[in-house]
Amino acid sequence: MKTIMDENAINRSLIRMTHEIIERNKGLDKVILLGIETRGATLAFRMAKLMEQFEQVSVPVASLNVRYWRDDLTIKDKAFRLPISVQDRVVVIVDDVLFRGRTVRAAMDGIIFNGRPQQIQLAVLVDRGHRELPIRADFVGKNIPTSHHETVKVRLQEDDGENLVVIE
Repeated sequence: MKTIMDENAINRSLIRMTHEIIERNKGLDKVILLGIETRGATLAFRMAKLMEQFEQVSVPVASLNVRYWRDDLTIKDKAFRLPISVQDRVVVIVDDVLFRGRTVRAAMDGIIFNGRPQQIQLAVLVDRGHRELPIRADFVGKNIPTSHHETVKVRLQEDDGENLVVIE
């Protein structure tokens, strides 16, 4: 196991990514954050707090369960409605690790099921490559080249009791 990001590196990346989102969207008027469960949602709520701290604006934020829209799982769950509207908003999907792109594709399907956003952007803490779909993150904390047999684990205080990113 090799540590590739400690607590300080995670915090620096989130602060930088938050500023990039604010700059790209010329403020936060239309921005909402949807974090892919579980750790993507944790990161989205952290970023919402940073946005409020930096811009004094409360950005709508919610967690997004993508299981219903996955193409590689057989799930009997029902499609759900988001607790916040995506209609004509800039939706920033937040996730911990971008790998093949299938989870993000499922998230986009879930968003479209709930309305028609003005734009969808993607923020990930770690981009490890190996895409199977033509998906690219707009905001990246850290690019980490990996092999297919390696696993990138993000551990966050709220979910795991520590803040680390490791390769196993």
